[in-house]
Amino acid sequence: MRSTLSQTLTEYGQSVLGTPLRYIPCTGRCRLLVIAGIHGEEPETTFLLSRVLRAFEKPFESVAFVLCANPDGMTLGTRGNANGVDLNRNFPTDNWSENPVQVRSVLEAPRDTSLSAGATSGSEPETAALVSLIQKLAPETILSMHAPIACVDAPVRSALVATLCEAFGVPWQPDIGYPTPGSLGTWCKQQKSPECITLELPRMSLEALFDRYAISFAEWLKNV
Repeated sequence: MRSTLSQTLTEYGQSVLGTPLRYIPCTGRCRLLVIAGIHGEEPETTFLLSRVLRAFEKPFESVAFVLCANPDGMTLGTRGNANGVDLNRNFPTDNWSENPVQVRSVLEAPRDTSLSAGATSGSEPETAALVSLIQKLAPETILSMHAPIACVDAPVRSALVATLCEAFGVPWQPDIGYPTPGSLGTWCKQQKSPECITLELPRMSLEALFDRYAISFAEWLKNV
């Protein structure tokens, strides 16, 4: 496996702290955009995606990738960005709410951490840049990677969703089970396109995630 990515990274914006936001373009029409690291405390999403992509020498024809949508949060070890905003509650949706976002430190804990949803919808540079990138690429589908609920969250169990469930050995859920105002998924629904599929990785060590899912994820990407 290569020590670094061989694909070209292209800047699509900058974070609050001035960190370049980069993505890996595809060579043709974008049918799928894979996004990892929108929550900085879910580094396993970026890790697994990077490990898988390092097995490929050339860019994909119809799949583009954002390895880390929240680099400041990833560096700081925080769920939100450098402004303390949960980027997945900051998208410009009709139901965006200024109310604080209550999240859990661990899955079994009560919601003990409070984040901001932003001063206004779409207020954060990371959110605005990602929206612009999506509009530019116009993918048919977005795969948004999260952790650690271990499911595929999508409104419809399409053929693509079914193959993703099979690749990761996790169940399909038509709804995550709680309100998500201002989320990427909600924004996609209101735009009518693209379809947004959320992959929630299981709770595993980084090594275990790579060992169990790298081959099946790579095969899924090749056949998508």
